[in-house]
Amino acid sequence: MVRLAPILLIGFAPFGGERVNPSWEAVRSLDGETIAGRRVVVQRLPTVLARAPRVLARAVARHDPALVLCVGQAGGRPAVSVERVALNLVDARIPDNAGAQPVDVPVVQGAPVAYLAPLPVKRVVAALRRAGIPAELSQTAGTFVCNAVFFELCHLLATTRPGVRGGFLHIPWLPRQAAGKPGAPSMSTETVALALRVVAAVALGARPDRRTSEGALD
Repeated sequence: MVRLAPILLIGFAPFGGERVNPSWEAVRSLDGETIAGRRVVVQRLPTVLARAPRVLARAVARHDPALVLCVGQAGGRPAVSVERVALNLVDARIPDNAGAQPVDVPVVQGAPVAYLAPLPVKRVVAALRRAGIPAELSQTAGTFVCNAVFFELCHLLATTRPGVRGGFLHIPWLPRQAAGKPGAPSMSTETVALALRVVAAVALGARPDRRTSEGALD
C-alpha cells in the first residue's frame, strides 16, 4: 500500500507574557490523526525570529509533506484569519522570546518583496463559514515571527517544493486567555481543530480558488 505524504501542522511557543499559545494547543490535538487519507504530523516553533524559520525548514525536509499549515496566535481577532500575503519584512513591535527586536530587515535577503499564499484562500474561508466557524480573509500576517515563518514557508515552496501547498492561519485567544481581558474574543481548541480539518481538506483538493470579493478598504 502506497503511503501518502503527510500533512504538517505548525504551532508556536507562548510569547508576549502569555503562558499558553492556542496555536500549539490546537495543532498538537491533531497529531497522528488522518485527514483526507493523510497522516498529520506536528511541529512547535520557538517564537524567536532567528530560529523559527530554520526549524520550519528542517521540519519540511524531514517530513516531506503534501501540505503545510502554520497556525499563530492573533489575540484580539474574532475569527480564524486566513492569511493571503507574506511580506519579506521584519519590523518587531515587541522583543521575541530571545529578546531580539529587529526593525526594517528582510526575512530572506534578496527574495521577493512578498508572496501570495499557495493556498485557495477564498475557497478556504467559504468552507470555514459553511462549517459554522467564524472566518475572514486577512491581507497581512503582521511583521513579527508569524509573518517571518509565513514568508519562509512561501519562499521555500516557491523555490524548492513547487508541488506543495501551504498557508498560514491566525486564531483568537483561548477562552482562558480571554477571561483576563474583558471583552476580548476567544475560540476553543476544539473549534480551531475543526477549522484545521476543514482547511486541510479544501487545500488538498484540486479546485481553483473562488472569484469572489474578500478585499479590504483599510
